[in-house]
Amino acid sequence: MDQLFEAIRGLFSGQAFGWNNVLDIAIVFVFVYYLLRLIRGTRAVQLLLGVLVLVVIYGLAVLFQLTLTKLLFQAFLAIAVFAILIVFQPELRRGLGQLGQLGPLNRLLTPSDAEEVDRVVDELTRAALLISGARNGALIVVERGTGLQDYTETGVPVNGRLSAELLASIFMVRSPLHDGAVIVRGPQILAAACLLPLEDTQDRATHRYGMRHRAALSISSQTDAIVIVVSEETQAISIASSGRIIGGLDEERLRRVLSSLLRSRIQPLSFRSKAS
Repeated sequence: MDQLFEAIRGLFSGQAFGWNNVLDIAIVFVFVYYLLRLIRGTRAVQLLLGVLVLVVIYGLAVLFQLTLTKLLFQAFLAIAVFAILIVFQPELRRGLGQLGQLGPLNRLLTPSDAEEVDRVVDELTRAALLISGARNGALIVVERGTGLQDYTETGVPVNGRLSAELLASIFMVRSPLHDGAVIVRGPQILAAACLLPLEDTQDRATHRYGMRHRAALSISSQTDAIVIVVSEETQAISIASSGRIIGGLDEERLRRVLSSLLRSRIQPLSFRSKAS
């Protein structure tokens, strides 16, 4: 840590600023950018803010040569590193797995074709209408930038081509796969009967929702996934994104919202919560 602050001070103390410094800053910038993209919407954000506050205080102690404060924070930061590894082991494992798959960078290198997006929107819309018309419930998670491999592994592999009829058959009441969520990646259904996280939230507004809607809110707040929910009780169709949900969608609005979200991979739309 001392060497890091010494390097920063040396960088701005009149030393020669060469191409290697530019490359150094660019690498750090890209790393920090994708790290923030990776943890966006997770509890790791609050942890990162706390760590940044400690680092700023430690940096001020080094800058003003506050020896006692520096020694105290050196010991505290050493303990904090081990605490982070223990408490956030699942998030770290998931993050490293996504890093190995290039995560959002992979989506950038292989952008979706417009016609493919249109076909995915059409199949998802028809599936929601078929399921609602059959008076069944559904929970369909559409993967975007954040990988959902951890959740996919909790279900039954399907690896089938996305189609409205296949989705409707999965969520038939007598189907052994109708409980849980279906995870979709592009034009492919990855798995069915998947288990999703159910956050313990203090938001009273979420108490009026059932298990499917709460699971949709939870996974959409932890990742950038889009979640389609069909209520088994009311047959209402809803979409969850960025920890928010909009309900009572008809065919036209469902198609329009899905198309907008799937075409804007970087900044998801913001919804105001509505009862569904």
